[in-house]
Amino acid sequence: MTRNLQDTTTLHNGVKMPWFGLGVFKVEEGPELVNAVKTAIIKGYRSIDTAAIYGNEEGVGQGIREGIKETGITREELFVTSKVWNADLGYESTIEAYQTSLKKLNLDYLDLYLIHWPVEGKYNDAWRALETIYNEGKVKAIGVSNFHIHHLQDLLKEAKIKPMVDQVEFHPRLTQKELRAFCQEQGIRLEAWSPLMAGQLLEDETLREIGNKYGKSIAQVILRWDLQNGVVTIPKSTKEHRIVENSSVFDFVLSDEDMKKIEEMNENHRVGPDPDNFDF
Repeated sequence: MTRNLQDTTTLHNGVKMPWFGLGVFKVEEGPELVNAVKTAIIKGYRSIDTAAIYGNEEGVGQGIREGIKETGITREELFVTSKVWNADLGYESTIEAYQTSLKKLNLDYLDLYLIHWPVEGKYNDAWRALETIYNEGKVKAIGVSNFHIHHLQDLLKEAKIKPMVDQVEFHPRLTQKELRAFCQEQGIRLEAWSPLMAGQLLEDETLREIGNKYGKSIAQVILRWDLQNGVVTIPKSTKEHRIVENSSVFDFVLSDEDMKKIEEMNENHRVGPDPDNFDF
């Protein structure tokens, strides 16, 4: 089981991905963003997750450079993820979008590049583009985001390379049991976005009681639950104390009983759009 912030899971192509990272969804360009990324790296984080649509790749890149400078680690020790946006899905346009993301981040390669949403009729072409980028050695791993089982099944019919990751909304109110089982069967690593349900779970009594037992916050309980479920997690925060608190989840283990209690909170409730029903 994961013992520290630098622990990794090995994706099906042999690439090592940290179990834990920093998400920067909705963090605008500017000093706060640069500082959050830099702080996370200084505090031991090795994985940073962004996306073209977040409009903050330049700041993320700057934070990465400052973090590397401050800590003396190498670029190779970091795991950087970005995603291609819906408007750019298509063979040529996805390859171009990848180049644009690299330019903005000011990096030579990404560790993981994802299709952000399963836009019908478009994601198969985009996947071919990701396979090309991957086969040319320009990215270490490729995957998808917000794909349901049927999207994955459809993709796998034509794909030459199986996605290494599916990044989806995942938290105690949306436990994605069937998808988790399917991905495990296929050797696809599940990754959680919005693990704290956009903050909506931070007052939950069940979770508070469990946290009290271990001397941990609700956020720490949820993030630990992710890890014990074999789900990579990338909580978002810009505040130093929160960045540190979120990552302090390697010194305790939830009991089977508590894992089950959290699992039973499931209501199939989403805070984000349903991948079967979005219009962007």
